[in-house]
Amino acid sequence: MMIHRSPLPDVELPAQHLTDHVLARAGELGDKPALIDGPSGRTLTYGALLEAVRALAGGLVARGFAPGHTLALLAPNLPEYATAFHGAAYAGGVVTTINPTYTEGEVHHQLVDADARLLVTVGPFLEVARAAADGTAVEEIVVIGQADGARSLTDLLGEPLAEQVPVDLDSTVVLPYSSGTTGVNKGVMLTHRNLVSNIAQTLAMAEVREDETLTAVLPFFHIYAMQVLMNTALRVGATVVTMPRFELEQFLSLHQEHGVTRSFVAPPIVLALARHPLVDDYDLSRLEQVFSAAAPLSAELALEAGKRLGCDVVQGYGMTELSPVSHITPAGGFRPGSVGVTLPNTQTRVVDPATGDDLDFGVDGEIWVRGPQVMKGYLNNERATAATITDDGWLRTGDIGHIDEDGHLFIVDRLKELIKYKGFQVPPAELEALLLTHPAVADAAVVGLPDEEAGEIPAAYVVRQPGTDATAEQIMGYVAGQVAHYKQVRRLDFIETIPKSASGKLLRRELKRRALGDPAS
Repeated sequence: MMIHRSPLPDVELPAQHLTDHVLARAGELGDKPALIDGPSGRTLTYGALLEAVRALAGGLVARGFAPGHTLALLAPNLPEYATAFHGAAYAGGVVTTINPTYTEGEVHHQLVDADARLLVTVGPFLEVARAAADGTAVEEIVVIGQADGARSLTDLLGEPLAEQVPVDLDSTVVLPYSSGTTGVNKGVMLTHRNLVSNIAQTLAMAEVREDETLTAVLPFFHIYAMQVLMNTALRVGATVVTMPRFELEQFLSLHQEHGVTRSFVAPPIVLALARHPLVDDYDLSRLEQVFSAAAPLSAELALEAGKRLGCDVVQGYGMTELSPVSHITPAGGFRPGSVGVTLPNTQTRVVDPATGDDLDFGVDGEIWVRGPQVMKGYLNNERATAATITDDGWLRTGDIGHIDEDGHLFIVDRLKELIKYKGFQVPPAELEALLLTHPAVADAAVVGLPDEEAGEIPAAYVVRQPGTDATAEQIMGYVAGQVAHYKQVRRLDFIETIPKSASGKLLRRELKRRALGDPAS
């Protein structure tokens, strides 16, 4: 067995609950801004955050919220996101974070699967939240801020809890949803130990400092921003400027106004930083690093953006099931195209997916990871858990790549056929099933095609029912009305037959090769 380890020594992994660890220094930091709402400038200090978290936890306990109960959080990035998140965790509960662009049906599915009892949202999403909560275990919907006919989150504040409600460190505290290596969304059970360990591992290499100001434009519901931007930044005492959505001009303005030192982004934002003319109008001289993750970033684009900004544009690697970080670029260790090296307390293997044999330096295979950040498993899905985690603790990532002789990991492809649109996972099977409900569609397949801005776009290949004349625009519009924006089909071509194997499995790779002009197809 060929095991790759971190170039750094292992670090001590604190035996703490998540909120105790994240807000350990909040009391001493007092009036220092913890989170700033970018658009309004509204500031939540460390002292006020700690007070609000303890008061919310006390209020939740008083209303019967107990260990194992789940609070669902459906909101954009706001300072109060951290209050709701950590209030539930401090009360011994579980937080399931929901993508606010989800449709009513998608939200409903997650509420049912997670068995959520309380739903926290914002006024603009209240209508969808109410419709989605119908027929679920949700007992009440509360809003951050104010909205007609709904209680405010501040109404739940009670007598502050002085201590974390006792729960096992290996109990689930966060339940984000991921498609994993299959096409079905599943609840990822992440424990206090998972998340605290990964914060300690990440900080050993990322070296985020207390005197830094970071931007949080990537959504907190996603594990990347939740852990790296919210929890890790609060752990060290940095200031986080939140944005509810990405707008380039506002993004640049906030960098200039707040002297942002480190920007955590996804590849589409790197593209804008590299090429958009607006960038020249703003002072980004305080930027020390742009850190890209959530989808692959080309070496060429990283170098182009870095040259323009005068700082390193680096990558990291991970997945929801890894809490989420397993590889990161260390300070001074930038290597174009690499997603970094293995974190401390973590092991990596490169495995031949056909034989299970370990592969040598520079040879592509499936990336396997083992460490304290590996999830507890998928909620109510032992079969999927067993297919993802081996008996001896290795998590099969489904990603294909290689490690060079200096320990740098390069991701080149995926075993899994999920499409990564602007960092979001799009399961092709879900779109195919939806396409087949259209009366003009006889057969369909969906693949991801390369796109400079989005990384990949969902592209559909459709066989029309005889005698029908629906247009590509009509069918794409039909899909768009039933899925979140990032799942929408961006290109649709009609085709005579969908290529399939003898067993009837869709040959998506063949369609992709055809689209890319591969003569072998």
